[in-house]
Amino acid sequence: MDSPLAEAVGGRSASVLRKHLDMHTVGDLLRHLPRRYETMNDLDKVDPRDLAVGDQVNMIAEVRSARGERKFRRGGGKQLHITTMTVAAGALELSVTFFNQPWRVRTMPVGSRAFFAGKLEKFRDRWQLGSPRAMRISTGDDETDPDGEDTESIKLPPVTPIYPATKDVQTWELLAAVRQTLEVFDDPIDPVPAEVRERHGLIDLGRALRDIHLPATLEAARPAMRRLTWDEALGLQLALQGERINAATRPAPACPRTDDGLAAAFDARLPFELTAGQRRVGDELAEALAGTTPLNRLLQGDVGSGKTVVALRAMLQVVDAGRQAVLLAPTEVLAAQHARSLRTMLGPLGRAGEPAGLFGEDDRPVELDTDERATRIVLLTGSLAAKERKQALLDVQSGTAGIVVGTHAVIQEKVGFADLGLLVVDEQHRFGVRQRDELRSRPGETAPHLLVMTATPIPRTVALTVYGDLENSVLDELPAGRKPIDTHAVPGGRPKWLARVWERVREEVDAGHQAYVVCPRIGDGGPAGEEEESAGPDGPDGGERRPPLAALEVAELLAGGPLAGLRLEVLHGRLPAEEKDDVMRRFSAGDVDVLVSTTVIEVGVDVPNATVIVVLDAERFGVSQLHQLRGRVGRGDTASSCFLVSELEGPSMERLARIAEITDGFAMADLDLELRNEGDVLGTEQAGRRKTLRFLSVRRHLDEITEAREVARSLLADDPTLAHHPRLAGLVRGVVGDEGAGFLDKL
Repeated sequence: MDSPLAEAVGGRSASVLRKHLDMHTVGDLLRHLPRRYETMNDLDKVDPRDLAVGDQVNMIAEVRSARGERKFRRGGGKQLHITTMTVAAGALELSVTFFNQPWRVRTMPVGSRAFFAGKLEKFRDRWQLGSPRAMRISTGDDETDPDGEDTESIKLPPVTPIYPATKDVQTWELLAAVRQTLEVFDDPIDPVPAEVRERHGLIDLGRALRDIHLPATLEAARPAMRRLTWDEALGLQLALQGERINAATRPAPACPRTDDGLAAAFDARLPFELTAGQRRVGDELAEALAGTTPLNRLLQGDVGSGKTVVALRAMLQVVDAGRQAVLLAPTEVLAAQHARSLRTMLGPLGRAGEPAGLFGEDDRPVELDTDERATRIVLLTGSLAAKERKQALLDVQSGTAGIVVGTHAVIQEKVGFADLGLLVVDEQHRFGVRQRDELRSRPGETAPHLLVMTATPIPRTVALTVYGDLENSVLDELPAGRKPIDTHAVPGGRPKWLARVWERVREEVDAGHQAYVVCPRIGDGGPAGEEEESAGPDGPDGGERRPPLAALEVAELLAGGPLAGLRLEVLHGRLPAEEKDDVMRRFSAGDVDVLVSTTVIEVGVDVPNATVIVVLDAERFGVSQLHQLRGRVGRGDTASSCFLVSELEGPSMERLARIAEITDGFAMADLDLELRNEGDVLGTEQAGRRKTLRFLSVRRHLDEITEAREVARSLLADDPTLAHHPRLAGLVRGVVGDEGAGFLDKL
């Protein structure tokens, strides 16, 4: 598998594969698996309704007509030979044109079959194949063109693999390379122990590699796919369980509960009853924090389920133990909102050492009369003024700050902690595994406990939970008094429907409530802010479309049109921190009727008086984003509404309609998984566009994942670094790469 590819396919082919598909070894080629299989009967299964202009296709089709003619170029230049064919695959009929390839009429006559590749185009409602390439399918006898022209052909196996290809390397070229390689390929020594293969009914790796590429029947490919999927599950589980074992070798600081500490004082002043779920999860976290085995837990709870209160109680337990807690938020607006919310919830318990104001004749500041158990909450973001930042850093390093709230600025190396005991990551999907682990991996005798939270378990987060990197706690009930949010998918291209949306906004404002209007872009032609997203991760690209709606432009149109006379403000990621905070304060105080914003309000913004949210160009946002945005309303005791507006019809509107029907965050996560993949499980990519894993899916392979997890735990219990299983170590590196397999070198 590690042999240079040139040894199997020759230098010329190896060079092409290296240049266009980044293949260097035999293993690289054999791990490039078919995306589907075809037999000659599959020609009848192609449906034009499944295709779109611009698609790059690889298909087997039959030649229905073929003719060649010579034409002079304009201006009396050289002759140009044009070969025009009509080819058909099922109900799809295409026109294919070759230039200066006169032999095509002879070598691909009517009735013959061939591979065709190119970009789908349309001209006068007729499908065409642009920049076509073709390879004749041999019927068995080698055919020779009497004129010595190019008559290259390929003989297909009974079940033909169709490979992921590029415009420079076609599927038939990959098939030829794989065939040539398998002819000289010695089956590798199987990395999975024989007893594991026998116990789980797995075929040998060598047989799996042959049957996945050249199966005798479609049925023969299934055990091959199961074996290769199982290898990925095992490689990933070994990496995740190995990292967990490695983390456990560096103990976390023990933070036991106290009966009369800050946490107890906070519980005593709570103005509401904790839900049963909040108490249950709180007890789970308290027990874990009391030990030295590092907490590594995902806290899932729907929007408004009270995750912040649960996290704060855990942080206070850590502060009671004389240590510090960090709450990491993805944006400055959310960090500021969290700091403000924590201070409000704690009251005097969160203002240790803060001046109460100016008193007495000498105008000297007097410290607040706070409980002796009180702590200080410090906000640390990248846009703090130099003086404020210096003071915040001093408070963090000296230990004066028991709770630090911040953005990625907290991760910077120059931020020192007196004694960090707990790291809380809000909205896990906005941080990569490597990014969040920077705080945990700093030098020291202990590593902080880790709690990550999400309101909508996006695919990657769900995948991590099932794959085994994170333990799982769930808040499955909403606090009493919360009203459901009435959600509607609105066709924005119909003026009367959109006019009614703005009427509903006016009605809510007239009733004394407030509204959000969300746009995917800031506007004014400047660069995007850190929170701005012009399209959601699983939204359609839409082809030739107008630019996304911009908050600055929409606010101006609304103020002079359907929402004239209302108090409108704009909030986006490029505003200075002080201005953002001021806008949010005035909106929270009820001094603003309508807040026109980007996704900067996606998470954490809590204004109970806001009862309606309008999301424009909603098709450009991901499922998780839309659920989070919808959660900005419905936070009080008044019925609330959400309008998802899109000018697109068809699949985009159907998708929004499905989202509108779902109110539960966990059901939303299932829909998210259905619409896109788990993402890059071990990396920093969150959007499902790039995958470390080729076959493994949390939706389809839960049994394989569960089996592999138990095998991985058993193997690592006896051999934590796989020193006695070097081929399994190679499997891990093949699945997750050297970085993901870092645990192998740490113990």
